[in-house]
Amino acid sequence: MPVSTPDLAALAQSIKDFGRELGFAHVGIAGVDLGEHEQHLQRWLDAGYQGEMDYLATHGSKRSHPDQLIPGTLRVVSLRMDYLPGDTQMAQRLAQPEKAYVSRYALGRDYHKLVRKRVQHLADRIQEVIGPFGYRAFVDSAPVLEKAIAEQAGLGWIGKNTLLLNRKAGSYFFLAELFVDLPLPVDEAHTSEHCGRCQACLDICPTQAFVGPYVLDARRCISYLTIELKGAIPVELRAMIGNRVFGCDDCQIVCPWNRFASHTREDDFMPRHGLENSELAEMFLWDERTFLRKTEGGPLRRAGYERWLRNLAVGLGNAPTTIPVLEALKARRDDPSALVREHVEWALGRHGAL
Repeated sequence: MPVSTPDLAALAQSIKDFGRELGFAHVGIAGVDLGEHEQHLQRWLDAGYQGEMDYLATHGSKRSHPDQLIPGTLRVVSLRMDYLPGDTQMAQRLAQPEKAYVSRYALGRDYHKLVRKRVQHLADRIQEVIGPFGYRAFVDSAPVLEKAIAEQAGLGWIGKNTLLLNRKAGSYFFLAELFVDLPLPVDEAHTSEHCGRCQACLDICPTQAFVGPYVLDARRCISYLTIELKGAIPVELRAMIGNRVFGCDDCQIVCPWNRFASHTREDDFMPRHGLENSELAEMFLWDERTFLRKTEGGPLRRAGYERWLRNLAVGLGNAPTTIPVLEALKARRDDPSALVREHVEWALGRHGAL
């Protein structure tokens, strides 16, 4: 039974109320026209900035046209959930080169399952009100321009560091989408940006991955290098990575808007297994069974054991020359992986210990 026009506004408000009850900090509704974002994506791809992330160039125009990706889609409900797990001493850890720095979104359980389950609960709540309707839930799991959609839904603006920024919440949050076949009233798009003359995020980037404001060359981005890149990390970038072994938060740490970031209320996003304060040398000695146990249900699994060791070897190459660092590296000099061995030799060379 179709929802009457007067009821659509009430339904939209109910959806936002349901979303907040389910732990989402902000809920907005967007149409399916993403405007200039399609051209921006194509220019970025044409420049080759995606590196090995070939999946970003697949699906043609479906990525920027939700109604083509899921036929019948009329609106997209955009949601954000805060993930910052309290005071995890980000700047302090980056200043301790013997410690392993893990991006703060990855310290707890994998967000995909938790957030997607909440989006599904939201769909269930809507069905309880109006009966069956067409929908699909996405959490970083399909060709969706989630930041463009969020901007259209009024959740914030895309900042110079290419992340979605919110004046009241900064950028430490996950995004999710619910595609629906309901002609809900849309929220006012966030058409103005509030970065002003600030370019702290561009200046702080350890590898100078920003070509300019709003344009990131992923091939130089530490998050790409430590998570997405399958082969060897370019030698010329290794020293710049420092102790960052999974992702990078630098452009968020310096963003003035993150003074207003809220700490998460989700226990699943809290640090596990001491990942927020671990020694590089200690982690480098984990065997694969230990790695799998300590990363079970967490984002670090995405890198896999071999690339995890590769990343740690780079971190150890940038660490102070100490007996634990040298012993850890030498213990893996004959590692079965040629990728790991090459990075170990580079690290030992940095310490003059070849």
